[in-house]
Amino acid sequence: MSVPSRIAGLIAAQTQAQRARLRLAAAGGAVVSVAAVGLLGLSGWFITGAAFAGLAGAAAAQSFNYMMPSAIIRLLAIVRTGGRYVERVAGHEAALKALARLRPQLFDAIATGPAERALNLSSGEVSARLVQDVDAVQTLFVRRSAPWSLGAGAVSAVLLASLASPLAGAALLGAMLAAVLGGVLIARRLADPAGRAVQTGAGALKDRLAALEAAAPELKAYGLDDWACAQVARVAADHDAAQIALTRSGGWMAVWQAAASALAVGVVIPAASSADLPLIALAALAAVMGVESAAGLVVALQQNGSAAQALSRLDAAMPTASPLHGRPISGAALGLANLGADLSPPFRLGVFGPSGAGKTTLIERLIGLRTPQAGEMRLGGMDAVDIAPEDRRRLFAYAAQDVRLLNGSVRENLLLAGPADDAALWAALDDAALGDRLRAEPLGLDTPVGPNGERLSGGERRRLGLARAYLRDAPWLVLDEPTEGLDAATEAQVLDRLQNRLAARGQGLILVSHRAPPMALCERSIRVEGLASDGHIRLTCSPADLAA
Repeated sequence: MSVPSRIAGLIAAQTQAQRARLRLAAAGGAVVSVAAVGLLGLSGWFITGAAFAGLAGAAAAQSFNYMMPSAIIRLLAIVRTGGRYVERVAGHEAALKALARLRPQLFDAIATGPAERALNLSSGEVSARLVQDVDAVQTLFVRRSAPWSLGAGAVSAVLLASLASPLAGAALLGAMLAAVLGGVLIARRLADPAGRAVQTGAGALKDRLAALEAAAPELKAYGLDDWACAQVARVAADHDAAQIALTRSGGWMAVWQAAASALAVGVVIPAASSADLPLIALAALAAVMGVESAAGLVVALQQNGSAAQALSRLDAAMPTASPLHGRPISGAALGLANLGADLSPPFRLGVFGPSGAGKTTLIERLIGLRTPQAGEMRLGGMDAVDIAPEDRRRLFAYAAQDVRLLNGSVRENLLLAGPADDAALWAALDDAALGDRLRAEPLGLDTPVGPNGERLSGGERRRLGLARAYLRDAPWLVLDEPTEGLDAATEAQVLDRLQNRLAARGQGLILVSHRAPPMALCERSIRVEGLASDGHIRLTCSPADLAA
C-alpha cells in the first residue's frame, strides 16, 4: 500500500483555500483567449473587407460599415488587456499566498517529524527545499488557468473558422490537437528530464555552497580556496548543463508551436476556399490565434518536470509515518540500562568517555532527537522506545555542543526557548556569564549576532546557547561540553552560576564533558564505552554509587 503524499495534501488544502482567486484567474485566461482570437480574426476580416470595398469603387467604399467592426476591435483589445491583468494578478496572488502558507507548514512538518530525518539533511539542502523547491511548486497554481485558456481559445477559433466553412473548423480542430500532442511529447522527452535535473542540481549546488561557506576560515587558512572554487564550479557546471537542456527544450517547443501555426493556416485556407476572401482571412488568423492559445499550456508543460521533482524532494524531506502516541509519562525519573536505580531531579549525572564513543548519541537518544534501542533507557518508569519523541523532549532543556544561531538579534535567538520577558532574558544571560558583555552593546538584547552567530566569538556563541537552554522550563538540564573553548576564569564563573541556578530551581543536570571542573558539579558519573554490535551504547559505572 503506497503512503499518501503529505505535500500533495498540503497543496490540495491551499488550492481549496485559494479557489476563488484561481477561478478568477481561469475566467481571466478564458476571456483573454476569446478576445485574442476574436480580435485577430475580426481584424483580418475587416482589413480584407475594407480593401475589397475600396477596390470596388467609391460607392462601395461609402456603403461599407467600418464603424461597428472598428469599435468591436477596440473593445476586444481593451477586454484582452483587462483579462490578462486579472489573470496574472489573481493567479500569482493565489500562488504567492499559498506558498507563504506552505513554507511554515513544511518547516513544521520537518521539525516535528522523526528527528533522524531532519538531522540527516544538511542546512543547504533544507534551504534548497524550502526555497527553490517550494518556488517550483508555484507553477502548480499559476498554470491552473492554462486549460481554460486553451479550451476557450480552441472553441472560439473553431467557431470563427466554421463561419468560412465547417470543414475549415474541423481542420483547425485537428491542427490544434496536433499542436497540443506534439507539445506534450516534447515536454515528456526533453523538458521533464531537464526540469528534474535543474531542481536536483540547484539543491546540490546550494548544499555544496553552504558546506564550503561554513568551512571558509579553515579553507582559507590551509590555502584551499582554489580547491573550493573548483568544487563549486563542478557542481555549478552540472546545474548549468541542466538549465541549458531545459532552455533548449523550450526552444524546440517554440519551433513546434510555429510549425503547428503554419500547419493550421495551411489546412484552414484550402478548407475555406469556397468562402469569400474576408472570411478566409478571418479563418486563417483565427487559426493562428487558436494555436497560440495553447502557448500557456506549453509553458506549463515545460515546467512540469521541475514541479514534479520539487514535489518528490519535498515529500522525501517530510515524515511518512504517523508519530508515536504512547501512554503519558508519569514523572521525570531517568534510568539507563544496567546502571541500577532510576534517577530523579535534582540529581546531577556526568557523562564522559573517549571522543567518538557515543556520548552525544546517548544524549540525543535520551531527549528524543534519535530513536533509542529497546531496553536502553527509561523515563518515568517506561521504556523510552514507547514514548513519543515530542513527549520525551518536554522533559529536557538542551544546550548542544554544536550551537546553531539564527541570523537575528540576541533576543530572537533566546526566545527560541519559549516566551520570556526581558528580565528573564537578562537573568539567563547573567547566569551564562554573558550579561555584562551585552549590556556594553548599544542595542543590548537587540544586538545582531550575524549568520550563525559570526559576530560573536566561539565562547560567546556557546554561552548564548547555554542561556537559551536556561530559559526552557524542564525537569532536566542537558549540557553537552558547555565550557569547551572558555578560558579558566570564564569557565569558573559559568560553573559557579550554574551551581547556584540548579540549587535555586531544583533542576536535574546531565552534563557531557571531558574536563574535570564541569564534572566536579556532578554527584556521579558514567563512562560511555562505544556502540555494541546490537546498536546499544555500552556504559560502565558502579550501580552501588548510583543507588546511593
